Amino acid sequence: MGTRNAMSEMSVTTREFSSVRLPTEATVDPIRRDSGDTSAEEGVMLEPLRQEQLAEESQEPRAEGKKLTQYMAAVFVTLGAMAAGTVLAWTSPTLPELQSTNSTLPVTPEEGSWIGSLVAVGAIVGAVPAGYFADRFGRKLVILALSVPFLLSWILIVVANSVGLLYLARFIAGFATGATSVVAPMFIGEIAESSVRGALGSFFQVMLTVGILFTYIVGAIASYTWLGILSGIVPVALFITFSRVRESPTYLMKKHRAEEARKSLQYYRGSSYNIWQEFEELDMDISESTQERASITDLVSSRGTRKAVIISLGLMIFQQLSGVNAVIFYSVDIFRAAGSSLDPKVSAIIVGIVQVVVTYVASVMVDRAGRRILLLLSASIMALCLAVLGLYFSLKNNENDVSGIGWLPLMCVAVFIVMFSLGFGPLPWMMMGELFAPNVKGAASSIAVCANWTLVFIVTFSFGKLIEWLGEHWTFWLFAVICFIASFFIFIVVPETKGKTLTEIQRILNGDTNPKRNEIL
Repeated sequence: MGTRNAMSEMSVTTREFSSVRLPTEATVDPIRRDSGDTSAEEGVMLEPLRQEQLAEESQEPRAEGKKLTQYMAAVFVTLGAMAAGTVLAWTSPTLPELQSTNSTLPVTPEEGSWIGSLVAVGAIVGAVPAGYFADRFGRKLVILALSVPFLLSWILIVVANSVGLLYLARFIAGFATGATSVVAPMFIGEIAESSVRGALGSFFQVMLTVGILFTYIVGAIASYTWLGILSGIVPVALFITFSRVRESPTYLMKKHRAEEARKSLQYYRGSSYNIWQEFEELDMDISESTQERASITDLVSSRGTRKAVIISLGLMIFQQLSGVNAVIFYSVDIFRAAGSSLDPKVSAIIVGIVQVVVTYVASVMVDRAGRRILLLLSASIMALCLAVLGLYFSLKNNENDVSGIGWLPLMCVAVFIVMFSLGFGPLPWMMMGELFAPNVKGAASSIAVCANWTLVFIVTFSFGKLIEWLGEHWTFWLFAVICFIASFFIFIVVPETKGKTLTEIQRILNGDTNPKRNEIL
């Protein structure tokens, strides 16, 4: 009986001791190695206890930190996405006004086309150096700096007295949009816990659609000048709010600022969260991925990085070739075909509300349902909707009576926008932030975003020609085939990353069949 009590007391003591955070070579050395505070004898004495603690942690589910700080940081950084949304949607309410007969700044249709397209050109230019600058100067500093060109573009738009100034303003706004598209998802992917990384990563598209809806609503009730002034408030809010959050712990560890990285990780997880294991894994990931200096060849030399590039590029390409711009462009005509007498501005607001609501629903579902299932549903149902739209326009163009099925294209547009917002809208941006290893994240993200905005430019300029050459029905059928191919791409190539840590995702991409194994022991 006495022996049993003694063993029980020893067990309790061991459990209590193991709950204490113990220093290790990985955690002590990065912080103190220059100060000489840790002796060799201390390391030898603590080594058995350290190994026992790590063994117990590897067998138990990891406790989760507080989420509020992570959510707030994600909202603040994606104010940049909201600013981008206002930039993208600005032409919708303003170009008709600028091209009207009583315009104070007359714009021809060709000039209007360039005003819309120069954003994509600027975005391509901005995306190229964004990853490098984020790795060199930090995610936080780059995001704060990008609020300046956003604000400058709106100032130029408000004071513009020539089309040339509008060109310059739109190019500058595009530059900031492209760079933000690279750095914001990167930052979110590095601060978020695996349990909420999908939701937080989806915030980029949520806030993008919020910015679009904001412009639709303000543009419907305010003048050209006031739309520019109110849109300029968004980058100011970005600077004020984001300046209050901490830098990404991943960036700080890459710069050998381990103590700051530890404080940053504690900040994002909460003061009561034991960051021991996560900090160890972060240190190990950085050490492994930065043993060699990253270069363009590294994007194809490693199996994991090569697969991450293929997945990210594929998702970005299929996002822009899905026909979403074509559907939104034709949404007003489809509303009218359904017998609706709604004002085009009201129709745009309705589409915007649907996008915001469903994209938010996707952010809630992505960490529960998973990435693959949402992407598969999105691509396959979008393909069906586009096929039916093509059939409708084929019947209409062949002078068949379609008055009895005016509701059909309206339903297809609604379902298409819902499914795009549920999958292919937010998830390519979110997955870009979690697929790449730290040493190639900047360069790889820049390439993926460049591909996205290059296709935006190409689709914007070629869409009218496609309609002219192929007709509406064949154009929609072409997009339907692309969405169908996207379904196969997702099924064959894209892995499920729901609930996986960034370390586990890299192991999956490299073909590891046991991504949850503990390599610290």
